[in-house]
This record gives sequence, structure tokens and C-alpha cells, in this order.
Amino acid sequence: MSRAASPGSSSSLLTQPFGTLSALIRAHAAERPTHPALMQDARQLDYAALDQWMDRIAARLQREGLGRGTAIAICAAPSLEYAAVFLGALRAGVAVAPLAPSSTPESLAAMAGDADARLFFADAEVVALLAPVRSTIAAPFIALDNGSTSARGFAEWLGAEPVQATQAQVEPSDPFNIIYSSGTTGAPKGIVQSHAMRWVHVQRAEVYEYGPQATTLLATPLYSNTTLVSFAPSMAYGGNVVLMPKFDVRGYLELAQRHRVTHTMLVPVQYQRLLAAPEFGRYDLSSFRVKMCTSAPFAAALKADILARWPGGLVEVYGMTEGGGATVLAAHEFPRKLHTVGKPAPGHDIRLIDDAGREVGPGEVGEVVGRSPGMMSGYHKKPDQTAQAEWFDAEGRRFIRTGDVGRFDEDGFLILLDRKKDMIISGGFNIYPSDLESVLRGHIAVAEVAVVGVPSARWGETPVAFVVTVPGTTVTPAALLEWANGRLGKIQRLACVEVVPHLPRSGIGKVLKRELRQEFLTRSGAVL
Repeated sequence: MSRAASPGSSSSLLTQPFGTLSALIRAHAAERPTHPALMQDARQLDYAALDQWMDRIAARLQREGLGRGTAIAICAAPSLEYAAVFLGALRAGVAVAPLAPSSTPESLAAMAGDADARLFFADAEVVALLAPVRSTIAAPFIALDNGSTSARGFAEWLGAEPVQATQAQVEPSDPFNIIYSSGTTGAPKGIVQSHAMRWVHVQRAEVYEYGPQATTLLATPLYSNTTLVSFAPSMAYGGNVVLMPKFDVRGYLELAQRHRVTHTMLVPVQYQRLLAAPEFGRYDLSSFRVKMCTSAPFAAALKADILARWPGGLVEVYGMTEGGGATVLAAHEFPRKLHTVGKPAPGHDIRLIDDAGREVGPGEVGEVVGRSPGMMSGYHKKPDQTAQAEWFDAEGRRFIRTGDVGRFDEDGFLILLDRKKDMIISGGFNIYPSDLESVLRGHIAVAEVAVVGVPSARWGETPVAFVVTVPGTTVTPAALLEWANGRLGKIQRLACVEVVPHLPRSGIGKVLKRELRQEFLTRSGAVL
């Protein structure tokens, strides 16, 4: 981008203090109309076709009175239609609330209402799921896959006439999307991300080699910020995005090899499953330049395995959908720092505070708070919860609280200890579940593990471990308990180990510890 660029070109737009993804896609359509933009299975859209589709969608929304200050909801598996509706809505100045199909019907109805969605785009499966609560959703349904008999089909809604939408005059503070939290901590909250925040995400992605020659394989859902922080830059820099509606190991590896994929964004459990597959080494993955990871704890041993067996760089990004500060670990550059989540990203201010809101000293443990150019506007319609998520320094500058506990090492790399809410206080001592999980992962029979605190008559709280064993191995819970407690400190010792078939996870791989704790208490019926 150091070369001279004509005004209005994609390279010129990317240097501006503020711009829109919609304008960039229009520029790519003019510069490289036949370059592939989106692929799904055997279907493909080039940039000219995508731009035209966005125009038609935006114009249709505008004819229905939608524009700046309005919102739509989308709830479906990833598809060309999903991506085009999302991008077309942005062109019309409409905010998008992408919802998780894995949510309950009641939750989806509540989120659509909270977002004030004027239209609800869904696939046939979601339309059927929502049948029991349909009367509680004010927005008309549009079936993206045209496969529902109880909702208007997307093709019929869109119409056949070619049109060009009126480009909305989007302001930096206008909402780009409203992303609802996964519900791992209770009722989902709508996180409002502005166009300015997304523009920051786009511009900072240049260092990760996005560009017209990049092919990004997306195997996480489009309702997730994890996916959008890779999807938006891929489109912004004129690359090709391959959409995978549902992740599976063999399907992912076949797509990566066939399309000569250069970029991907995966969550740790996906990396784990890919590398554990016997066929992993039989696929040619030499085209990869950058693999990224975020959203969940990323074990150092897994990072090391990826570096050893999968070509290309590995970048871990630690941050929140709410924004604030982020840290970045280029694992291929710092192989001795794999136990950390890296250093603060350029222009990001990361600090640690104690329970009283005071900054802690060097090397001390505290809650992570962050500030950067990319921060949420707030929680939708929830000013009190927005205020609870904020911390202000002595100069009155706004930071976002993460709820994570960590410390900086002597080189300025951040070491995460745990979620503050997951920390166990047993007999007055702080126990970090991640420490116990790390020990248990050292057992040859342990594939996955989660440790939670449960009520204890003697200690207040006590740790319980839930373990998924490696296929083909046999170990009893009692043997695991004895093995782990023999390696843990006296105050860390586990009260119980349960072997389970799988750990409950959100759509982007976060372990739902709240569910584990509740199921355990329901079964035990009493404190330990």
C-alpha cells in the first residue's frame, strides 16, 4: 500500500482513516470483476456478481423502509446467501444481528426482539425450529434457502429486476452489527460493534498477508465475532473466502488442499481434532501462510504441535467481542512463549487491576482491562451492564474489563490464569482451574478436561474435574484423581474426577462450565 493509488481504488480506500467494507467490495468489483469472492461447495460468486447481489439486497431493504437506525436478524448455516444478505444490509446502512442456530427458540425470539429486527432471515431448519415461538417474533421471516413452506422464499423476496441501491451515508459510530454473547455467563447480551470498530479490524489485518491472492477457509459460524474478524479483512483486501457450512475434519482438509488455502481462523478444539486425525499428514497444506486462533484457551502443547506439523505461521489473538485491548502471539516467532497470549497489539493499552479497581504492580496478578481504537459502543439497551464492563484510569480514559485474570512476565508477555468468575476460592485460597487442567492434560489418557468449582461444606468451594479420555485408553476416575492429586499442591487438590463422553461447548468451541457445574449439582443434590 506504499505504491501510488488512484482515488476511489481499493488500495487508496484502505489508507483512509475511515471507510466501509461495502465501498471496498464495490472497488474490487470494478478492478477485478471476475476474481472469486465467495465459494460454497460447487457454487461461486465473483466480485462483480457479489456487488450486484449486494445492490439488489440493499435496494430491496430500502424499498421496505430499512436504512440507518434499523436492524435485521440472520440465523442460518453459512452460505452465499447469508454472506450476501449480511453485506447487502451494510450497504443499506442496516445493522445486522447474526444469531446462533444452536440457541433455544425462546432465546432466539428474545434476541430478535432485543435487536428490534425488522426482518428475520433464516434457513428452513431454523424456520421450523422457531415454529413454537413464531407468534412472539414481530419480524417477517425470509427463508434464505427457499426451502420453507411457512416463510417467504429469499428469491421471491429479492425479485428479479437488476437495481442499484442508494449508497447509505454511514457514520463511524453507526452500528455494523449486534453480536449476542454466547450465553456462557448467563443471558446473552447484544454487543454493538460500530463501523469504526470494524474498520480498525480491517486495517490492522494488513500485517497478516491478506490480499487478492489470499484464500481464506472459514469453518466457524458467521454469527461469531471469531469468524467476522477474518471474513471482513478477507473481503476488504479482495481475497477469496471458502465457506464451510459445518466443520468436519476430513471435509476441512479436503477443502484446504483443493483450494490451496492460505489463511484460516479456527478455535482450539478444531485444531485439536484436525491434528488428532490419522489422515492429517496425508494432505498437502503447504499453501498456508497464516493460521489464526482465538475465542478459547489455547494449550501450549497444541500450539507446539501445530508449529511442528502444519506449514505457515500461527497467530493467537486474545481479546473480546466487546473490544478493548487485544494481545497477539506470533507463535512461530516466539516458540518459547507458547504458554502466553503474547504482547499488546500495536496501539493497544492492556493493564491489570485488583478487586478495588487499582492497577497492580509488575509481576502481580490482576484482572485484564484493555483500551484500543476498536471498542464496542456498549451492550444494546443495557446501559447498566455497559457501565459494569467499563473501567476508567486516572486520566478518565475508558477501558473494557475482560473478566480474565492474568499477569505479565518479565518480557511483557501476558500469561492468562483464568476467568475471574471461574476462579475457585477454597479455604480462603485462590485456585485457578487452568493450573489443574494443565496437570491433568499431562496424563496419557486425557484428551480434554474442564475443572469447575462446586460448593463445599468444609472449604466453601472445591474443584471437580470433568475428563474426556483418549479413544482406546482405559482409566478409572479414582485412578485419575489419585494421579492428579499426587502432582497438585495441597490446596489445589481435586475433590472428584468424572469421566464424560464430551464437554458441552458453544458454537465456537468454548466449554460451557456453567452447564457442567449445574449438571453436577443436580446429580449430587448436595455440597461436597
